[in-house]
Amino acid sequence: MSAGDTLDKLVVFLAKRDGIDKLVKTFQYVSKLAHWAAESSSPGLAGRAKNWETSAGLSRKAFRTGRFLTGLNGLRRAPGEFGALAVLANAGEMVYFFFDHFTWLSRVGVLDAWLARRMSFISAFGESVGYVFFIAMDLIMIRRGLRQERKLLREGGKDKDKEVKKIRMDRVMRLMATAANVADLVIGIADIEPNPFCNHAVTLGISGLVSAWAGWYRNWPS
Repeated sequence: MSAGDTLDKLVVFLAKRDGIDKLVKTFQYVSKLAHWAAESSSPGLAGRAKNWETSAGLSRKAFRTGRFLTGLNGLRRAPGEFGALAVLANAGEMVYFFFDHFTWLSRVGVLDAWLARRMSFISAFGESVGYVFFIAMDLIMIRRGLRQERKLLREGGKDKDKEVKKIRMDRVMRLMATAANVADLVIGIADIEPNPFCNHAVTLGISGLVSAWAGWYRNWPS
């Protein structure tokens, strides 16, 4: 692949809302880890990293304006083969993004600051519920794909190689989605039920980067 091809793909990637979100999410969690690493040895640098983290986090919330409509749209459509799983996943996502608006507005001073914690809790709860059901659906599809692949390899057929390749590509994408959702679930739990493991800067930093980089992979133009 030439450098021009890579640049073209980067331009397309960054033109997407999800592309920008994953880039800024990378900034957010790299700066979180930088703040943790420099906190004791270089307070000045740690303060700058913290400012970067805060700015990136607030920027991501602004970019997500109206994102709750995706979940709402999913709810108003037929849930398909997953039924209740799809309904609960989309409902959780809708709650997450809707209340995230109020978290953002309270943190930038438009709404009262005391609302931030409450809105963040509701948003994180919806987010976590959504992730649980999205993970479940992806795991079901991965299992189904494995069965289908074994059947194709056993029985053969004219388009066997093409179908197997398609199944494997879908599995990789679903594994990336699962990794991202599990990582984001850890971050959500840190908001809902603070604990030493989930709330540690390293846990949050690594989880955020896993989610961001899985998103890079999934959204990168083919």
